[in-house]
Amino acid sequence: MNKLITCFIAGGAPDDINRTYTTLTHSAPVKEVYILQKEETFSFPAKTIGIPGLEDTRALKIIAGLCQTPYLLLYTKSLFLQLSPHALERFIQVAKDTSAAFLYSDYYEIKEQQTVPHPLIDYQFGSVRDDFQFGSVLFFATESFKEAVSCMEEYYNYSALYDLRLKIAQKGEILRIPEYLYTEQSTDTRSSGNRIFDYVTPSNRNVQIERERVFTQYLKDIQAWLPSPQTEISFEESGFPVEASIVIPVKNRERTISEALFSALKQQTDFEYNILVVDNYSTDRTSGIIQELANRHPQIIPIFPEQFQLGIGGCWNRAITDPRCGRFCVQLDSDDLYAGTDTLQRIIQMFRKERTAMVIGSYQMVNFNLEEIPPGKIDHREWTSENGHNNALRINGFGAPRAFYTPILREIKFPDCSYGEDYAVALAISRQYRIGRIFDPIYLCRRWEDNSDASLSLPQENAHNLYKDRLRSIELKARQLLVQKNRYGN
Repeated sequence: MNKLITCFIAGGAPDDINRTYTTLTHSAPVKEVYILQKEETFSFPAKTIGIPGLEDTRALKIIAGLCQTPYLLLYTKSLFLQLSPHALERFIQVAKDTSAAFLYSDYYEIKEQQTVPHPLIDYQFGSVRDDFQFGSVLFFATESFKEAVSCMEEYYNYSALYDLRLKIAQKGEILRIPEYLYTEQSTDTRSSGNRIFDYVTPSNRNVQIERERVFTQYLKDIQAWLPSPQTEISFEESGFPVEASIVIPVKNRERTISEALFSALKQQTDFEYNILVVDNYSTDRTSGIIQELANRHPQIIPIFPEQFQLGIGGCWNRAITDPRCGRFCVQLDSDDLYAGTDTLQRIIQMFRKERTAMVIGSYQMVNFNLEEIPPGKIDHREWTSENGHNNALRINGFGAPRAFYTPILREIKFPDCSYGEDYAVALAISRQYRIGRIFDPIYLCRRWEDNSDASLSLPQENAHNLYKDRLRSIELKARQLLVQKNRYGN
């Protein structure tokens, strides 16, 4: 067989490097194998290249200069790589058949001494978040790799692979092979509920600032970048029975609903408000608890949707279109609490001060007993008034609690689903209107076994990520059309 692949493997422990090196050199399609080390060493029977880490732009430029074969393989982990039989031949075959620029595949994962399948998800136009999972084996058409690297005019320390991927996506196809073509050792055994907050960790701040620069340039390149919206909301629409409504969609939360309702009832405000509780056909004691409290507190208004099988988004739509909904509607999940008695007042004051269509607060992560747990405060400090509405497409959430000017939310509405519905509506609002932020915690977010994202199975996590990527695909298209309309007036 022709030698069509040049392989580059990340440095690591000598035993793992030698085993991976042996695996690759004994593969028929491989011409050369380079070992990438931060400092040059010649203790291995291969060409060893002294480079900074793979997230450094200089490293990718060195790799581009070395590769002279039609295909290039990057192995990004330092642990032993085990290829499935004929895996590299399969990569080549698919690359030839599709002319894809960048390919990746599903893989097996050694986790707690068990080998388990690790399926990935397909790449799409909206797969622009920087934590998209490709696995550790990245297979490129060398011509596409070199072309993308040649376009890297700005040098990054932490974001070279992200920059590379976005540049490749502009001109070529990124393709998943839904086959298990290798086995790797798992190095991150945390639950999904812990991993999703990596981007807000203070120690990761420099990385996030750099990734935002990469992504902002990408949006400009594909003509989807928007200047900061300047429209101020007048709030002049009349006919609202109260100034604000706290909206609580609920289903089967008998352990937490009374605490959530008392948290809402304790709010001290200079305006009238009510509490719209959308009971989505609970089958436990939740409905009875709501009704009992509503009998004693007229502010609580139980709502029973006319339709069965509504998602959280559908419950929100039922609440905001109810004639009893206030001028502003404010989130309170049925297992969460407001951090103080002034939460609602502060949110409405922010609306009045900033004249925005939406206000988002910050929250404290707590356990079921309301004790603080890592990562603690989630304040989304990555948000800026100038670029937050663009950068929001790169990350997986906006924060909480979320509050809306009701007339605008009635126009946009939520998608009727139970995950990502809040992200979808916040993206749509941020496309056209300014969003106000409160950066100190005004909300307690409980993490317990019944949370929707506390500890997801891999199929659930993949389904969630696939849906949010689809939301981003839709939003990117909408923003491209808006840029075109603003530019050409059609």
